[in-house]
Amino acid sequence: MPFATSHGARLYWRQDGAADKPALVLLTSIGTDLSLYDPVVPLLTPDFRVLRMDTRGHGASDAPSGDYSLDLLADDVLAVMDAAGAEKASICGTSLGGMVAMTLALKAPERVEALILACTSPAMDPSVWDQRLALIRQEGMGAIVGAVMGRFFSDAFRAQHPEVVETVSAGMLAQSVDGYSGCGAAIRDMALLNPLPSIVVPTLVITGSKDLATPYEGHGDRIVAAVAGARHVEISGAHLPSLEAPTALAGSVRDFVREVLGGTAVREAKEALFEAGLKTRRKVLGDAWVDKSLAKRTAFTADYQAMITRYAWNEIWGRPGLDHRTRRLLVLAICASLARWEEFRLHVRAGLEQGGFTQDELKEVLMQTAIYAGVPAANTAFTEAAEVIAELG
Repeated sequence: MPFATSHGARLYWRQDGAADKPALVLLTSIGTDLSLYDPVVPLLTPDFRVLRMDTRGHGASDAPSGDYSLDLLADDVLAVMDAAGAEKASICGTSLGGMVAMTLALKAPERVEALILACTSPAMDPSVWDQRLALIRQEGMGAIVGAVMGRFFSDAFRAQHPEVVETVSAGMLAQSVDGYSGCGAAIRDMALLNPLPSIVVPTLVITGSKDLATPYEGHGDRIVAAVAGARHVEISGAHLPSLEAPTALAGSVRDFVREVLGGTAVREAKEALFEAGLKTRRKVLGDAWVDKSLAKRTAFTADYQAMITRYAWNEIWGRPGLDHRTRRLLVLAICASLARWEEFRLHVRAGLEQGGFTQDELKEVLMQTAIYAGVPAANTAFTEAAEVIAELG
């Protein structure tokens, strides 16, 4: 078992993935050990050398008595990076891990290539943590485990995956009170809000749509507002996305770090293709429909919307071989033939509103469809088109 030493404490860490890959450090929430990221690591090792550690006071790491500080915990991360031979790394931290990651980016920005802050905050209510720490010192870890599980996981996840909740609960029950109290003091005493604008590392803030502990409003939004260029993505789940939404978390981390390490050229190229496709999409479908579609984007659908805008609307609709009128009529014939009625109505409406074709041209397309795709398809197409025409007046 590999250990590093920092300020007199032994810290357990492990590595997964090839040594020649870019280093990615994963930092845990208070009350969890490095197994927090077990579902995520296999999704990340194709691209990264993943380094994990048990935070001081947790897991197999030492748990000295007394209050810890975020600065001390950041030194611990640097000690593990040194032991692993990682001069630089992207840092992803959940909850307390995110607070440590922010501290590390302020303390040693030259060691941090990218910063991913998941379900975390730059400021918490000290009185809440004073009460929690007093309670566990008096009654032990069992006094808070039930309430913590209710904040760690959403109701739906607890119902569907009780085995995961029980595993995390058992780990917290077995944890040293000194270790939890030391890290709790670091959260209580943190003072990150004012220094946040000094972070110069590319930063991604990830929040959980069901996170009760650190929701975007009042926590993540303060980081986004303070750190220049910081981005935000919301994923489904509560406070521990690596357990509740591992695929979404891994995808967000992978895409962001790839972009950062690849430089701005990749992002700028994607943005240029997107803007070119968006221009065509607006020309064909109209501003109102496109604006409505973009407004409905979520973390689940955003990548798909970006993809179809770049490829369908730029690469295909932007090809010079056919004009837009011909492409519109082709889409109508294909949608009618395949019974894609939602898309058919969309293009009938957009084409007539935008002057892309006339009603007579629409009729001729459907007559042709009747011969080559069958009368039933054309019959439904005429009905659908007539309804749209009536709606348009």
